[in-house]
Amino acid sequence: MLDVGCGVNKHPGAIGIDRNPKTKADVLCDLDRFPYPFRDASFDAVRAVHVIEHVSDVVRTMEEFHRLLRSGGRVLVVTPHYTDFSSFCDPTHRWHLNSFSFRYFGEDHGGFSYYSQAKFLEISVAVKLLNLWRWLGFQFLVNRFPRFRRFWEHYLCYLVRGKVIEFEMEKVA
Repeated sequence: MLDVGCGVNKHPGAIGIDRNPKTKADVLCDLDRFPYPFRDASFDAVRAVHVIEHVSDVVRTMEEFHRLLRSGGRVLVVTPHYTDFSSFCDPTHRWHLNSFSFRYFGEDHGGFSYYSQAKFLEISVAVKLLNLWRWLGFQFLVNRFPRFRRFWEHYLCYLVRGKVIEFEMEKVA
């Protein structure tokens, strides 16, 4: 497993990469410079927890994850939802994403599949909401029913704010 942008909380057993020498990274590299210093298809899994919002090019970074994964390998991307305070309070955040931000890479590409040759199968998308909305059952509805999630993203997310989104995707060869 490759833990991209591992920081000081590197996933146990993973190879960690980060650009900051004060982290627990095994390999120091600039996450905006490609390719990363690994051979093609080197990993069964890639984790990018609170990293994707910091990179200069989301599409190119996802293509690099695709290159690094073996066939059928999985990537976990965790990022703040764009309606959460944390999305905007960190000046190093370049991107503010929602639960449909990675559709370019999947079957439901909305006509934009030409942006990248890297393809992923969406395994799961889980939105975490602020505690009040979770207790009231909105989080269950958003995650259980894709049509409700779309309705929430389009009409309700500024009232019923999101907190974090977790994407799990599988590499399509």
